[in-house]
Amino acid sequence: MQSDRPIFIVGCPRSGTTLLQLMMHAHPRIAIPPETRFVVGAYQRRLSFGDLREADRRRQLAKWIVQRRQSRFYELGLDGDDITEKIIEGPGTLGSALGIILRAYAERFGKPRWGDKRPSYFQNTEVLLRLFPDAQFVHLIRDGRDCVASLKEMPWYKGNIYSAVSGWAEAIDFARNGSQRLPADSYHELQYEHLISDPATTLKALCEFIGEDFDPAMCEPHLVASVAVPERKTWHARTHGAVTTSRSGSWRQRLEPWEISLCETVLGERLESYGYELAGAPKAPMSRLAAYERTAARRKLSRMRKKTFDRFVRMREPNPMGAQLTSAQLAIAGVPRQRTQSPELASK
Repeated sequence: MQSDRPIFIVGCPRSGTTLLQLMMHAHPRIAIPPETRFVVGAYQRRLSFGDLREADRRRQLAKWIVQRRQSRFYELGLDGDDITEKIIEGPGTLGSALGIILRAYAERFGKPRWGDKRPSYFQNTEVLLRLFPDAQFVHLIRDGRDCVASLKEMPWYKGNIYSAVSGWAEAIDFARNGSQRLPADSYHELQYEHLISDPATTLKALCEFIGEDFDPAMCEPHLVASVAVPERKTWHARTHGAVTTSRSGSWRQRLEPWEISLCETVLGERLESYGYELAGAPKAPMSRLAAYERTAARRKLSRMRKKTFDRFVRMREPNPMGAQLTSAQLAIAGVPRQRTQSPELASK
């Protein structure tokens, strides 16, 4: 039996997750949509939707997703009324409602497996497992200096270099520590530099992890970019061309000397542990390090507050969270699968 587990792509922003999304979307059995903005948001607002075992509550949730431009539902190419009815008719859990949308996106392309991509999901794996208990996570890691250099140039990025450096450190720390707390067979790690220099080998290992046969089409992600990357995302223009290594290591030209010093002082040990060679930049001055530490501390405090609040909200949840769509999800929920009647029996 082929796997039907959902797949989630995670990683530091600007680590190449859109390229990986397209590579997986090019697979004949897998569809990964553009970044959605409703999965974590719906989870955080779950109390406001009430008991989803009630159809009216599911209708309210569906409308909150399909009618808000902030949710990016409009980029999925799905009919809002149709999705609303499917959620109303579906199982009464938040994970089921969200999964129905992701599954419908896959069905749009005639594919059985579905998932989602959003870099910050590495901070929400516990939430995603509550919603999709059989989820598989694919973590893409890129040289932190390239990630920082790229983030600086993004029109949507509101942080500074200290928050960019801190974000990459958090992604690596998740890979080292947080991933070990995930269920067995649910976490796979790969590096961007290997993905672009030897796509076939890297993707074959990925396919083995998710239980799929490798398809050469995955090495030509530009062929599906026009349908899986919104036109407004001009910063993803390179995804419309063939896979290239031209931008790898470009941090040398894109970062200022003091920024390289900061990256290598703060991230040096993490960089080397993944085989990234240091440039030998001088140690960053104490003033820069102090600014970084303040930023990192604020980010850590914010995460701790969110986790504390989430624990409080969990005590008031009116119904289970987990999706009941895939074979493993149904088994975990204790829901018997409906057997498909054979043609012979159906004719009797």
